[in-house]
Amino acid sequence: MPQGSVLGPLLYLLYTGDLPTTADSTTATFADDTTILTTHKDPAIATHRLQTNLNEIQLWLKKLCIKANEMKSVQVTFTLRKNMCSPVHLNNKQLTQTDDVKYLGIRLDQKLTCHKHISTRSKQLGLKLCKLYCIIGQKLQLFLENKLLLYTAILKPIWTYGVQLWGSASKSSIEILERFQSKVLRIITDALWYVPKAVKIRDLQVLLDRQEVRNYSATY
Repeated sequence: MPQGSVLGPLLYLLYTGDLPTTADSTTATFADDTTILTTHKDPAIATHRLQTNLNEIQLWLKKLCIKANEMKSVQVTFTLRKNMCSPVHLNNKQLTQTDDVKYLGIRLDQKLTCHKHISTRSKQLGLKLCKLYCIIGQKLQLFLENKLLLYTAILKPIWTYGVQLWGSASKSSIEILERFQSKVLRIITDALWYVPKAVKIRDLQVLLDRQEVRNYSATY
């Protein structure tokens, strides 16, 4: 089937619907992105469980004539301890061990602090703001309501994606987003640098990013 066809996703799900799983592991799939999760207090046992499932998947891949890209596959140990899991292999090739992994647009670091995810989102927001500056800046005299609408419709969805999961991040991490929010609101209102953030928040009747995160997480 050609890529992007209507039947493509359905046929792929039918073809890969019997992906091997084990009782000691959890399998998460989204299209062709697959994650295998194993947990245990002993890193050696967690590694053994993961390798057992990978061995079954390796036989399954060979049977169905599917080639997995080992170069794009990584192994991450999520723990607060110093002990790390031993390397695992797929198709007789050792998987790269990393400190974080990106899955469905969310960066999961080793200690699940979500700091790296928020930092990455902050950089994306900065690049997007540069493209929008000629519209929401003082050179183009849009109505304040329209500038605020652009912020809500284009910039805000970038950092709110997955907030239900990373909303428990530390205060210092969320302050990264609040500093960006303060910068955008100053550009939108053309306010002077010494105008307090609280005044801009009050006049525009918007919530602090900290409050937005708390609301999303509580609802979830």
